[in-house]
Amino acid sequence: MSKIPLRCPACDSAMQVTQLHCPLCDTQVQGHFTVSPLLHLTAQQLHFVEVFLKCRGNIREVERELGISYPTVRARLDEVIQHLGYHPSKPEESSTGLDAIVQFEHGELSFEETLEKLRKG
Repeated sequence: MSKIPLRCPACDSAMQVTQLHCPLCDTQVQGHFTVSPLLHLTAQQLHFVEVFLKCRGNIREVERELGISYPTVRARLDEVIQHLGYHPSKPEESSTGLDAIVQFEHGELSFEETLEKLRKG
């Protein structure tokens, strides 16, 4: 079965679900239905959520399963939270250091710039 197209291929506006069908008894229901915000996640984000749930939210297990670092797990989790329309909260004391490490992993900071940000705390 194909994934639900959430954007119009012609004009890129949001698509609406207006019909449901039961393949077993051929019942059809028409109307305007809402879809879960989870359906709007990218394939990579959805895979991350599936692994996160499978690991019961244990970040160390998510690290092992996906082969990524702790800061990357946190960054991906924050990305999913934001994509769902929420504002992720970060621990005040480690926010700057965590941000610097994630920026370094994404190639946005050099090694020296990362060390400087970590020293400043």
